[in-house]
Amino acid sequence: MVNPKELGPATSPSAYYGSELRRYREKMGISQRELGDLVYCSGGYIGQIEVAARNPQAELSERFDKVFETGDHFARIYLLAAHRQHAAHFTRVAELEAQAEQIFEYAPTLVPGLLQTADYARAVIRASNPFIEAEEVEEKVSARLGRVPVLTDTAAAKLWVVLHEAVLRLPVGGRCVMTEQLRHLLYLVRAGKLVLQVLPFSEGEHSLVTGSLFMMTFAEAPPVAYVEGPYSGQLLDDPVIVARCQAAYDAARAASLSPKASLPLIESAAEEYAHEQRP
Repeated sequence: MVNPKELGPATSPSAYYGSELRRYREKMGISQRELGDLVYCSGGYIGQIEVAARNPQAELSERFDKVFETGDHFARIYLLAAHRQHAAHFTRVAELEAQAEQIFEYAPTLVPGLLQTADYARAVIRASNPFIEAEEVEEKVSARLGRVPVLTDTAAAKLWVVLHEAVLRLPVGGRCVMTEQLRHLLYLVRAGKLVLQVLPFSEGEHSLVTGSLFMMTFAEAPPVAYVEGPYSGQLLDDPVIVARCQAAYDAARAASLSPKASLPLIESAAEEYAHEQRP
């Protein structure tokens, strides 16, 4: 599993939980297998929790407190780890995102979360979660906008994004929201925050026609890829699969308009939305 260094408690509650579990286990002088026997799970599962590859469980946390005689310590930090800002399948990705050196993304239908305005994010969240209350919508919007330091920090990852032209043409949130969103993309590009290419409709089928792709590289860990579907996602770290993802991304990037040629297309789409708003 991926385990970049310095996934600390500030950015990863799961990593904090895992480090505490390892600290108390080593202090007690027992192996992962021995601890597993005491709390009725496998030693392998203990190891996965310690490196934040798997999330802890409430009942297991209570057993840890009994074994280590720690009161409700693990029960309390379980609540910290369980209270996720992001969907469960994306939590680990958000943690790794803050550690990445380079990020590559292909978006087939929607502006990527990192680049969304608040109104655009709000429209996407409402559409995909039609029965949640307004307060929860705003919590999700805040969590999504909370990823922005990946763009603004001078030491942040270098970001390269390929958007399918469909992203520009799908009027998420209405004309006004799209005008603001596309102008925001133009601002980010001109501010040097990312490299952006558009894959035009005229290209037809292409190497990533089956879906989205999010890839990250790290200074001291192997690269990973992430693919997502409705209400689910999968983090991929098998070197063979990640290499195939990289090759597919490179092919899509080669088929896209150049960064320079992509800007007029985005500008034109933004102007069309703005024009349609005028009386």
